[in-house]
Amino acid sequence: MGSIQDSSPSFFENAQYIPVDAIFQVTKDFLADPDPRKVNLGPGTYRDEKGQPWILPSVRMATTLVSDCGHEYLPIAGSKVFREEGVQLVFNGTKPFSEGRIASCQGLSGTGALYLAGQVLRKVDPSPKAVYITDPTWPNHDLLFSSMGFDVKYLPYYKDKSFDFEGYMSVLVTAPPGSIIILHSCAHNPTGCDPSKEQWKKIASVIQERHLFPIFDSAYLGFNSGSVNDDTWAIKYFVDELGLEASICLSFAKSMGLYGERIGLVTFVTKSLSQVDTMNSILENAQRATVSTPPKYGAEIAAAVLSTPDISEQWSKDLITMSTRIKSMREKFYEELVRLDTPGDWSHMIKQTGMFGFTGISPAQITHLQAKYHIYMANTSRISIAGLNDGNFEYVAAAIDDAVRNIH
Repeated sequence: MGSIQDSSPSFFENAQYIPVDAIFQVTKDFLADPDPRKVNLGPGTYRDEKGQPWILPSVRMATTLVSDCGHEYLPIAGSKVFREEGVQLVFNGTKPFSEGRIASCQGLSGTGALYLAGQVLRKVDPSPKAVYITDPTWPNHDLLFSSMGFDVKYLPYYKDKSFDFEGYMSVLVTAPPGSIIILHSCAHNPTGCDPSKEQWKKIASVIQERHLFPIFDSAYLGFNSGSVNDDTWAIKYFVDELGLEASICLSFAKSMGLYGERIGLVTFVTKSLSQVDTMNSILENAQRATVSTPPKYGAEIAAAVLSTPDISEQWSKDLITMSTRIKSMREKFYEELVRLDTPGDWSHMIKQTGMFGFTGISPAQITHLQAKYHIYMANTSRISIAGLNDGNFEYVAAAIDDAVRNIH
């Protein structure tokens, strides 16, 4: 008996192809390139001095400790030990911490934590809200919040190779009350330009006066400076000094090298202890509607790192190892550009902080670097400093010198 062909219109006839994420495309192109000289300065993953992935010694210790953790479901809110240790890591010594005014939920790394924060805020108040993100910023910020129905707006952030404080403030003061402001706790992605403490205080003052809600995207705590305490300064100023409510979204991808384990934490600092149970219930409701329960293995590793004294001590050393190597590569790269007398002022490369650097070269120069030298980077000119090492920084500097001199 012959089959009857369905002649009705396809459900997908109006579907439109969505281009692949630009950063993932950089890595795809890099992997397909057979040239032995190739250098990947695109992805935000730490590499050691030999250009290889580095499993932190503290993570190796923790992995041995949790090898028999099993495969049962976690609670909807995630690992209790991980949540408690993560909250203590960020908020220890603050009034919200001592008074127990912090709701929390394990998320799928920083992306999942931000998504849960957005979902919770929509459940708390479904009326239309604007979300302000920096221009430029991590590309996923726009996709995340626009896909949840928020009206995404931009705050000027980068001008003349530094933080555009005046431009940023000129727009921030116009944000309608109730708007959401996405803040990078440290190591701004992609520029590496962070506000000074005095600038943070002025930003906080406007947020307080206009009754805006801050979400801190905190992907680099400890990884930036080598000290979690130093990297949480802005967070503590907002929630402890000023007593503001806020959401802090953590990722342990960079700081523990747990990229594929997707371990994050979303927290909400509330005004009163009575609001914590309510916020925890909304967090669990949002989690249930997305992944139901979060992954266990990575959470067990992170919990062991944070809660086991000797492993935690080793992690502190690991953070210094990573942050020190990145600072060193910034300096060597800058000094090589100066030695080559590369046209332009390159001092911004050592004024920036964190994993990324904004070189400021043009799209045509970026194309030249890829075609002639097999050097891959984001089309914004952002490079991952972790992709530089003693074996390639001179090669990269010489290639950039050529591009700047000859491609206009």
